[in-house]
Amino acid sequence: MRVAVDTNALMMPVECDVRLFDELDRLLDDYELVVPETVVAELDKLAEGNGQEGVAASVGRDLVDRCTVVATDESYADDAVLALGEECAYAVTNDKPLRQRLADAGVPVICLRGEHKLAITN
Repeated sequence: MRVAVDTNALMMPVECDVRLFDELDRLLDDYELVVPETVVAELDKLAEGNGQEGVAASVGRDLVDRCTVVATDESYADDAVLALGEECAYAVTNDKPLRQRLADAGVPVICLRGEHKLAITN
């Protein structure tokens, strides 16, 4: 099963102290993480910055190596995650507007629940 991943999901290990892959392993059996190219570009840009956001983006960029990067027709990262999410079993994001857009499209969302845990929402 394919799972679409957003920029902030890849930054959660630093920003929210979430062990992303351990949490996904706990929730899902057999899955492939897919990341739109626009998310990779967004991480690259954010990683150039300073502070916690730059560090989080740099870590997120390293985590992309454990995912499959895919091209989409969308030029905006959230639009790409939404389009990709419609083809996947789940999408991982903690971005509230994107979560709502995914829910409206009928895509189950995996997001932060509690301090360091992920949960599947509908």
